[in-house]
Amino acid sequence: MEEKVLEVINDLRPFLMNDGGNIELVKIEDNIVYVRFQGACSSCMMRQFTLKDGIEKTLIEKVPEIKEVRLVD
Repeated sequence: MEEKVLEVINDLRPFLMNDGGNIELVKIEDNIVYVRFQGACSSCMMRQFTLKDGIEKTLIEKVPEIKEVRLVD
């Protein structure tokens, strides 16, 4: 599952990098993905929107075993 999640994250990474940010996979536990935003994304006011409506939605669509994506600071 980690390989699939990383593949999706790597596909999404260029969109974050275009705005000066990045994303790091921290861990997957109990089918919950934990990520950390980096760069401009770490302090962006839209980061919850990006997390839930972008990253989480795409991950659940591509890796149906995933229940949720949570942000780690």
